[in-house]
Amino acid sequence: MEEQMTNLVKEYIEKNKIIAIVRGTYGKELINLVSALEKGGIKLVEVTFDQSDPECLMKTSEAITILVEKFAGKMKIGAGTVLNEEQVETAHRAGAEYIISPNTNQQVIKKTKELKLVSIPGALTPSEILEAHEMGADFVKIFPAGAHDLKYIKDIRGPINHIKILATAGVTPDNLEDYLNVGFSGAGISGYLTDKKLITAGKFEMLTEHAKELMAIASDFDKGK
Repeated sequence: MEEQMTNLVKEYIEKNKIIAIVRGTYGKELINLVSALEKGGIKLVEVTFDQSDPECLMKTSEAITILVEKFAGKMKIGAGTVLNEEQVETAHRAGAEYIISPNTNQQVIKKTKELKLVSIPGALTPSEILEAHEMGADFVKIFPAGAHDLKYIKDIRGPINHIKILATAGVTPDNLEDYLNVGFSGAGISGYLTDKKLITAGKFEMLTEHAKELMAIASDFDKGK
């Protein structure tokens, strides 16, 4: 049953493609933000651990718990910037269904899989991507995706096209389709969907429109396949 649930989460990520990355937003602003994104069609939200904040375990755990309860059946919530086993366990207890990291850490991947969560470590080079896959990653996050042009991805996809990859850092409405076309299963997007200035100004309707724009691109890509 647990393995079946994990497979359902993987399928959900591949189907919905866009993961909104939330950093440093909590409480009422977090609810308003995610509500706006949900109105725009976003169904995946990653709440990150702020490693510079000594209270990040508590804050991220509370944020994940709130979102899991409020958006049950509408969204799947994960944890991001997960750097150690304690953070994996904290996210799991809070209800996160997938674990995302900027790097490949064997202990983090192992703990994630032990807890029957979806593992999404970060990597950039062919060696790192293969290493993450061999450790048990379900997807490999290419990070920072914008560090290389798309030809780089096309080149590495030749010999390692069996690994599911997600793009993070540098993905915009202008290039999302290009990333999908070269073989990415989806993308993690922060600023365009979680702009702090818009949140502070209460302009959540603009973030809803941003979400609609990205989801329309993802939907059109699926229709064109």
